[in-house]
Amino acid sequence: MQEQVTLDRRLKQVVDFIPHGSVLADIGSDHAYVPCYLVQNGIVDRAIAGEVNRGPMEAAEAQVALIGATDKIDVRLGDGLAVLNEDEATCISICGMGGSLIRSILEAGKNKLGAVERLVLQPNVDGEHVREWLLASGYVLIDEQIVEENDKVYEILVGERGSETRYSQNEDVRKWQLLFGPYLLERRPDAFKLKWRREADKLDYVLGQMRSGEQTEALLEKQRTFTLLRDKMREVSG
Repeated sequence: MQEQVTLDRRLKQVVDFIPHGSVLADIGSDHAYVPCYLVQNGIVDRAIAGEVNRGPMEAAEAQVALIGATDKIDVRLGDGLAVLNEDEATCISICGMGGSLIRSILEAGKNKLGAVERLVLQPNVDGEHVREWLLASGYVLIDEQIVEENDKVYEILVGERGSETRYSQNEDVRKWQLLFGPYLLERRPDAFKLKWRREADKLDYVLGQMRSGEQTEALLEKQRTFTLLRDKMREVSG
């Protein structure tokens, strides 16, 4: 049997949110590192590793075999939650994808969420799309974390079924909470500030490019929108 599977900071934060005793479905499993770690450490007894492409699926199968966990981790080929049977998983993790793709996977697989008690989601970009889906789909955002590693910043969002009360009833306030994350906006750790400073810098560059073009009314309106967004990013990252 292989030595203990180790995880980077990003995935270690993800597994910290997986409840003990869950039946985990890790979608887009990337060598099945998360399921392997959880099984090796006795956090879960059973897991499913889903991959949409055969190459990564075979890599996951090899990793599971290497640690001697083929009886506990089922590696499956399929698109998103299509790898699951109904009411099979009690926890789902989806990591390392764009927020729009994560939202699409969850929406397409809604019929597989009946027994799911927790969603642990790590969008690389566009976390607001994940928050919007959770809010619209009857999930409470129970926690958020943000991790900086190898000069990249990752958000981890944790959802459970329930009535959401974390967001403001004020539409303008809620819009910013969905973008920045209500928990992260309150805590504003260093990685959060780094992320939004970088995003503000990107908008500064875009605005500079816009100002060099012909100033049509449509372009001016877009500049006003981007300026407001940039200024808000500067405010929260200060």
